[in-house]
Amino acid sequence: MSFWTTLFNRISAKRPRPDGKPALTLRERVSALRNIPAFMRLVWQTSPRMFMLNALLRLVRAGLPLAVLYIGRLIIDEVVRLNQGAGGGPVQLTPVLTLVAIEFGLAVLSDALGRAVALLDSLLGDLLANYSSVKLMEHAAQLDLDQFEDAAFYDKLERARRQTLSRTMLMSQLLGQAQDILSMGFLAAGLVVYNPWLLLLLGVAVVPAFLGESHFNERSYSLVHSWTPERRELDYLRQTGASDDTAKEVKIFGLSGFLIDRFRTLSTEFFLKNRTLAVRRASWGTVFAAIGTLGYYAAYLYLIVQAVNGRMTVGHLTFLAGSFARLRGLLEGVLSRFSSLAEGALYLQDFFDFFQMQPRIVRDASQPYLPFPRPIQQGFRFEEVGFKYRNAEKWALRNLNFELRAGEKLALVGENGAGKTTLVKLLARLYDPSEGRILLDGHDLRAYDPAELRQEIGVIFQDFVRFQLPAGQNIAVGRIDERQNQGRIEDAASRSLADTVIGKLPGGYEQMIGRRFAGGVDLSGGEWQKIALGRAYMRDAQLLILDEPTAALDARAEHEVFLRFAELTKGKTAVLISHRFSTVRMADRILVIEHGQFVEIGSHQELLARGGRYAELFRLQAAGYQ
Repeated sequence: MSFWTTLFNRISAKRPRPDGKPALTLRERVSALRNIPAFMRLVWQTSPRMFMLNALLRLVRAGLPLAVLYIGRLIIDEVVRLNQGAGGGPVQLTPVLTLVAIEFGLAVLSDALGRAVALLDSLLGDLLANYSSVKLMEHAAQLDLDQFEDAAFYDKLERARRQTLSRTMLMSQLLGQAQDILSMGFLAAGLVVYNPWLLLLLGVAVVPAFLGESHFNERSYSLVHSWTPERRELDYLRQTGASDDTAKEVKIFGLSGFLIDRFRTLSTEFFLKNRTLAVRRASWGTVFAAIGTLGYYAAYLYLIVQAVNGRMTVGHLTFLAGSFARLRGLLEGVLSRFSSLAEGALYLQDFFDFFQMQPRIVRDASQPYLPFPRPIQQGFRFEEVGFKYRNAEKWALRNLNFELRAGEKLALVGENGAGKTTLVKLLARLYDPSEGRILLDGHDLRAYDPAELRQEIGVIFQDFVRFQLPAGQNIAVGRIDERQNQGRIEDAASRSLADTVIGKLPGGYEQMIGRRFAGGVDLSGGEWQKIALGRAYMRDAQLLILDEPTAALDARAEHEVFLRFAELTKGKTAVLISHRFSTVRMADRILVIEHGQFVEIGSHQELLARGGRYAELFRLQAAGYQ
């Protein structure tokens, strides 16, 4: 399927667009918090030393609000005492000045600790973002190819990948939550000693706002979750409308207006849904804030009455009023952050769900371990092999029975969509057969370790990756652990004729290829294909598969490349896919596939003499050159 076909299918497809999933219950929110211990273990693994230092500084800082309020109470009571006892004589300011100096020191200490904590949060957050991203990449590398081709899996991967920043914020929120809860414990102790009913009044003032925030956080998550495919399409449209890869066709076909209109429609629709939610959230938030303010002033009035009646000193009044106000602010923050933490934990579920996915293509533990044969003695045998893509009704391959002999060059022939690329992916165990089995030297392919198998297979696909890397590294990806072996890189380039391309580059093997980075040089299609072929020679594997990697070359250039390939890989097993029969005829045998099924197999001369499907296709192509 072409690039533009994919784009048009995605844009024109009619699919349901739910407004959101049902709101979560309190039990489900609390259940989501079960992800937090695993997340904190992840933070600890990122940097144990930095995590412990952060926690220690927060512990000290948590006790400072109570200490400052208590010193303030002593200062006010001392000032009142001095004012009442003043009879015209000298006033002893030393106790007051001492207390002020202590409070000043506590304020400076609090500010210093705050800055230190902010610095540690920033550094630990950066490390966490890097560490979690690496873990995502490592786990994704273990998963199967067909998992990446599943839309539901890709949505989950996208959500896990997008949430790097939110995970960093969640870490700071969790550590701040722990600090505030400790501060609340210190302040609440003072209120309980005086009057426990103040805590009840505090709860009545704060809880409604907490419930309101929880509700709207759930709705926000539901909206974002339900719009994952559309947000991915927005990114796709944004990149397509402003990309060097698509610029020429966008201009030629006048597609900019079409792409912009589609982007504007989707982005406006998301904005309107989000705006409605934001307006409702702000409106109800104002009501709940008023209730909280009313609760605070009710408590404040009660304390004033007690002070006027002589049941407490002015210092006690300021201490308790300050404690109540500070406790109210902390409690609002803790409850609001709890709602935000629940939301973060919901998003965190996507992250941990991704790590629950496991590859299915692994060594079959029910069979005895077999080391990969070096060299391959007999070859590969397909026995009644069939394959069907996930969620597909049609078989991609069915009833395949043939042998790929050791040291043989086998060409695959068939129309587009016949199943040729699927067949080579089965050989490399990127897929497993849905039915039947593949044997290597008489043993089921599943008895071998997939990693060992792929170390001995080199595949160059038609849609090979154009890595934005220096020329030498672009070839070295064929055997990346040999990337420092310049001699091997240059030998591979010489074999694939990529040295003729690299020799013309200003920086030679160190020249950056691709336009993404400054100073990069782009290559033509044919030049890129020589670089890609260099990877096959760099691989130096026992089985080499070339899946139309030379389609951008003219017929003569492709013939020369394959002729050179045949000479340089004598004794190795190879599979060639090409639509040009001048190239195909060089193979030892040719396998013809049609509609995913075996048609015939034999040498070029044998198939022509048989007068079957291959002979028909060969004569059709030959007639086009007459």
